[in-house]
Amino acid sequence: MAKIDIRNHFEGFFSGKKVLITGHTGFKGSWLTILLHQLGAQVYGYALNPPTNPSLFELAGVDKIVHTTIGDIRNFDLLYSVIQQIKPEIIIHMAAQPLVNMSYKNPRETYEVNVMGIVNLFEAVRLTGGVKSIVNVTTDKCYENNEWYWGYRENDRLGGFDPYSNSKACSELVTSAFTNSFFNPMNYKIHGTAIASARAGNVIGGGDWAEDRLIPDIFRSIERNEKVRIRYPYSIRPWQHVLEPLTGYLMLSKNLYEHGIKFSGAWNFGPNDDDAKNVEWITKQICELWGGNADFEIENKIHNHEANFLKLDCSKSKSQLKWNPKWNIITTLHSIVDWNKACYSQNDMLEITKKQISDFFNSKNLI
Repeated sequence: MAKIDIRNHFEGFFSGKKVLITGHTGFKGSWLTILLHQLGAQVYGYALNPPTNPSLFELAGVDKIVHTTIGDIRNFDLLYSVIQQIKPEIIIHMAAQPLVNMSYKNPRETYEVNVMGIVNLFEAVRLTGGVKSIVNVTTDKCYENNEWYWGYRENDRLGGFDPYSNSKACSELVTSAFTNSFFNPMNYKIHGTAIASARAGNVIGGGDWAEDRLIPDIFRSIERNEKVRIRYPYSIRPWQHVLEPLTGYLMLSKNLYEHGIKFSGAWNFGPNDDDAKNVEWITKQICELWGGNADFEIENKIHNHEANFLKLDCSKSKSQLKWNPKWNIITTLHSIVDWNKACYSQNDMLEITKKQISDFFNSKNLI
């Protein structure tokens, strides 16, 4: 099958559009920046310096393809001035404290970043005007987890056991309050801003070096020639390649821009049921794909609470956005191992990442 230029996807919608990404120096933000650049968008970023060393942002030279402002999402004055200057058409908000364990260590900071951050963004947009589409990226963990064996739907109760999960549920409530109070659908013809939230499962991919996350922990252990130590071997998660939800965010952004309030509200983006695997299964597969002496062991220690089972019902996104997962878990793990082997071999990681994006978008059944 002949490869299609990635700019032809999304019907060329993003070409020339001004898109602001908050949190663009992080793992997901870097992938999204590269993807939007390939789609021809004018990409602007607002974030702190990369949260890890190494980082995809620095290894792939992402700073060369984005207009970056280094700033804290809690700094309202700076954020407001940047939005006034850029006048973005689309905003995708991903600036966050994204780690469960870190939220136990720094609960106050977690709430400040994850709750006041989105308050600051909406207030800056309210005062500036002109933004047509906003997607607030939260998490699948925003739901009150009852350990159900069926997926959570967008209208299920919000909750969150730990500070991170709860702060993201709070972010969802802030989104609802600002939508009702200042960007009400009944007044859409006046303000012209459509808002949605996106809830994704456990996102994995090359270029993630965050602390206390399974995939980075695995590759750190492999690099040190040590056994991977896993904490929650039987916890089941909706694993998906980072490009899966990012594609969903872009589809959602496009529909908000073109169809307005029809696509407001909350949207789930998660893998098919067959790809919800436990931690031990994921670790074993990566060790086998890597080869050599890669191996793992189960750690027998008491850890902070994490849910044992978590799954999303993505029927709404599939039926209304026509979004569907493209890579199954095996393909996803192959791509991650390939990315990390290329990184260890000191390849051009921007080109490697762009190639994986191209491969993803040239997979069957893509938009």
